[in-house]
Amino acid sequence: MSLRALAEQVLHKKRFALCGDGTKDDALFQLYRQLKTAGYRVYLVHPQQNELDGDPAYPSLDNIADPLDCVVVATSPEKALEIIRIAGHLKIPYLWLQPGSESLAALNLARYFGSQAIVGYDLKELLQWHQQQPMAS
Repeated sequence: MSLRALAEQVLHKKRFALCGDGTKDDALFQLYRQLKTAGYRVYLVHPQQNELDGDPAYPSLDNIADPLDCVVVATSPEKALEIIRIAGHLKIPYLWLQPGSESLAALNLARYFGSQAIVGYDLKELLQWHQQQPMAS
């Protein structure tokens, strides 16, 4: 399966965790709102946020009680490795490494845990494209 096909398949899932760590995460917060508006169940994982738009934020993936379909990583490549380890232990099937968070080590770690990783696609852009597509009959 191509990365594009995998990415489109993941967009049909409904439970996403968005992981960031910076103090200027406007793009991450916009993506959070975009996913919520599109009907996804979204969890923000961020060490410096307690909430966003009245929804709780979590310090780590393992603080989320609900099962997740995909973890979106928007951190440095170094910090992404710890997120991938936790996602692997939680057996989360899909990882979406936003541009700037990917590395060969991250891909190898995802593979080690049996997770499928998406790289090379910005989730915000692909989500916009996906929402514009006609529904299959």
